[in-house]
Amino acid sequence: MTPPPDDPMRSGGDDAFPPLTATPVRDFSPDMLADESHEPRIDFERGMSYAAPTTLAIIALCSAIFGWQIATGALESEEAIIDAGALVTDRLARGEVWRLVSSMFLHGSGEHLFGNMVALYILGLACEHAFGSATMLAIYAAAGIVGGVASAAFVPMPTVGASGAIFGLMGCTVAMLARRRRELHVHDARIGVVLGMWALWQLGLGLVSPMIANMAHIGGLLAGALLGWLIVPRLLSTSSRANQPSTSARTSSET
Repeated sequence: MTPPPDDPMRSGGDDAFPPLTATPVRDFSPDMLADESHEPRIDFERGMSYAAPTTLAIIALCSAIFGWQIATGALESEEAIIDAGALVTDRLARGEVWRLVSSMFLHGSGEHLFGNMVALYILGLACEHAFGSATMLAIYAAAGIVGGVASAAFVPMPTVGASGAIFGLMGCTVAMLARRRRELHVHDARIGVVLGMWALWQLGLGLVSPMIANMAHIGGLLAGALLGWLIVPRLLSTSSRANQPSTSARTSSET
């Protein structure tokens, strides 16, 4: 029995099957895979102000108080710096808890003030941009107070400086960016090198200056890191996401 001529299994013509064509393979870069597997990340630096009001206000206040220290001779002796508001363990034990705050605005030298204010400006911009002025101020104060308690617990001599609070801002920034690394994109991570050098500088000062306590640095750093890990940045709110283009959207519009 002869099979039907239109049976493709039996006919020997060249057109029994359609010709095979090669399908182009798309190359996937790591960035493309990251964008497809996760939500687009928000540009962390976009919209950051270089004139953050709370940060500049703290810098101005610390600078003005240091000028007052020089004018009143508060740097001339240990008793003078204590009278100015330095943190002292025995005074704190007597109930002078206000020293936990006053000592955050005093400094032991011009170099001490300058180094702290440069770091405060950089970290203050980042934290105030990420969390807002009120939350940044609360983090600054909380880290400074925790650093002061740690200092008083281990260092009996008078201590001054904003570095405990500033270490708190650094810990907060690092912890926040580490936890939100899939949601926030940072363009230039080299600022971390600058902050690392500042941290080493402050720790070195703490070793040579009796009025600068490294325990305050450590206490403030840990307190700030905890807060940065727990608090959700305002940049991740629904309104911010709606108003701010993502990194992937910006990249596609530029190509």
